[in-house]
Amino acid sequence: MSNNQKTKVQSVERALSILEVLSDNPHGITLTELSEATQLHKSTILRLLGTLIDKSYAFKEQHSNRYVLSYKMFELGSRKINKIDVANAAKRHINSLMKNVGEVVHLAVRDGVDIVYIDKVEANNTIRMASSIGKRRPMYCTSVGKAIMAHLTADEVSSIWEDTNIVKLTKHTITDFDEFISELDLIRMNGFAVDNEENELGVRCLGAPILDHSGNVIAAISVSGPVSRVNDSTMSKISTELMSCSNLISKDLGYPQHV
Repeated sequence: MSNNQKTKVQSVERALSILEVLSDNPHGITLTELSEATQLHKSTILRLLGTLIDKSYAFKEQHSNRYVLSYKMFELGSRKINKIDVANAAKRHINSLMKNVGEVVHLAVRDGVDIVYIDKVEANNTIRMASSIGKRRPMYCTSVGKAIMAHLTADEVSSIWEDTNIVKLTKHTITDFDEFISELDLIRMNGFAVDNEENELGVRCLGAPILDHSGNVIAAISVSGPVSRVNDSTMSKISTELMSCSNLISKDLGYPQHV
């Protein structure tokens, strides 16, 4: 290991030590007290605190010169907890959805410009979907991704589009931004999204968003199957069951249901 690598590891260890001490002192701590608690030189602490403050993990109270831990760590932890909560909340509902529609059901969350499948309920039929838990797909060409994007701000949608390598995966993939915006308008109107062979030829998916207690979209579920089964005669039933399921999961997560 090089000296530079050792320095980097040491810096991380020291920064974590500072965070731990700050967390034990919710009302703040002075530089001298922080130096005594961590056994680090004041100049080292100031350098590391500068980075932590710059990244919003801590702040300095001007009137008391005490350093205080911010809520940034709580926010990071909450993101992980939310993903675990939605998986737990969704489990029994997506199992019921699979039984009601007879097709594979996915639960996905956003990760940057992609979606990641965090749960899957396989249907008892002979055709298997080429998907797995942990698999990552672009948002713009999947029903779960589009269902999530339909609940984001215009700026967020534009940012995702600009940061994504937009590729025409099939002849049905939407690669024109204006057309995509119209697609999101349709999703908002219908309450669900459709991946009409846009990600994989021969496969049609319907997706619906999952909202938390604040009305923020935190995940989405989908029903996927071959176009021979997910067709004009079955889509009405599937979309009704899908939206009912997403509403139940959202309700369990605290989203207020309007009668």
